[in-house]
Amino acid sequence: MARRLKSGGQLVVASHNPGKLDEITALLGPFGVRTIGAAALGLAEPEETGASFEENAALKARLAAEAARLPALADDSGLVVPALGGAPGIYSARWAGATKDFRIAMARVERELGSRDRRAYFVAVLALAWPPTDDDGEMAMFRGEAHGQLVWPPRGERGFGYDPMFVPDGYDFTFGEMGPELKHQISHRARAFAKLVAACFGA
Repeated sequence: MARRLKSGGQLVVASHNPGKLDEITALLGPFGVRTIGAAALGLAEPEETGASFEENAALKARLAAEAARLPALADDSGLVVPALGGAPGIYSARWAGATKDFRIAMARVERELGSRDRRAYFVAVLALAWPPTDDDGEMAMFRGEAHGQLVWPPRGERGFGYDPMFVPDGYDFTFGEMGPELKHQISHRARAFAKLVAACFGA
């Protein structure tokens, strides 16, 4: 069983992505947890050397918890396209290049996909790590997925990453067109968060 997060407590969000930080902060808001981004603490962005979403999330959370001496939450997420052999997958951010321009990444997905099956899904893995002085660095992980179809050209200015080209099952508009209220209920990250909430805030 995962350790409890206390209302009013501080939690490091081990991400340098402003969109992820905003989304995680919004999801944790109802529980009174105060979030602070890794960049605000001057923490370096580690190289993601893991072979899975789980390994990369754990790596980022553990390093942030050790450096900040606070509980840390890391997210590793990406777009999985079965017709591309699972790519971009854990390399989703790298497909955006050094400038992190996801227009480049989305164009690459579209170019490589061509006329093949457009089914895809997002994965988010949350790793919650505690400093090594607390119970020897305990960690818990939570995974969520959102399935749907890819469209071209991209639609919408909301969200971030590949959101403008992803239409979730049951809807006819993209994550890039979707308001945050709905996205925070159905996204891959929201589904992972639901598991975290049940483990860390549930009765």
